[in-house]
Amino acid sequence: MTTPTPMDPVAQPVRLIVVDDDPLVRAGLALMLGGADDIDIVGEGTDGTEVAELVGRLRPDVVLMDIRMPGMDGLTATEALRTRPGAPQVIVLTTFHADEQVLRAIRAGAAGFVLKDTPPAQIVDAVRRVAAGDPVLSPAVTRRLMARAAGTGRDDRADRADRARARIASLAEREREVAIAVAHGSSNAEIAATLYLSVATVKTQVSRILARFGLNNRVQIALLVHDAGLLDDDGTEPAT
Repeated sequence: MTTPTPMDPVAQPVRLIVVDDDPLVRAGLALMLGGADDIDIVGEGTDGTEVAELVGRLRPDVVLMDIRMPGMDGLTATEALRTRPGAPQVIVLTTFHADEQVLRAIRAGAAGFVLKDTPPAQIVDAVRRVAAGDPVLSPAVTRRLMARAAGTGRDDRADRADRARARIASLAEREREVAIAVAHGSSNAEIAATLYLSVATVKTQVSRILARFGLNNRVQIALLVHDAGLLDDDGTEPAT
């Protein structure tokens, strides 16, 4: 009698909720995303006020959320959602490449953003990447967001810089090096090669930084490093 071998676990589809007040946009997103075998659209919302109930009932992995909606906008909904334990990842939808609303969404914990005119394949890829824990913001986009942050009021910048410098100062030297590398947009493998660490060690260091400061993703680490004055708006380290 042969002993049956256990079957390999089957990856579950990404559970996705789409929130947008425009029915045509929702229909278009449902059409393009519904064709992916590994993405399951489990619900749709028309306003930010519906997000909490939908998430509580449907338990999605990712929420694709419009920024501008009547009632409760996507920014407020994202801020409220990301304070919940076990909250799903959020991708914000926008018609702008980089503005202060997108910056606010990233600071609130959104894992990235996509433009509404993004090619369908890239939107599908963005959902997959965010579900896997990989933020969807390129280093170039991150630099634009950081430049926008630098354009806020002088008092706000000074307060944010003081807080950021205090946080960075509390890091061990290796953690600080990892944080700066993250801000450059380097992957874990690239950081490991540059700092002569294992990829597992880099993952641990990144996780520690996120947990210590209550951050949601790597983009927020990049913004912290920038706020502390350790990265210029062009993505380079300041001259000393």
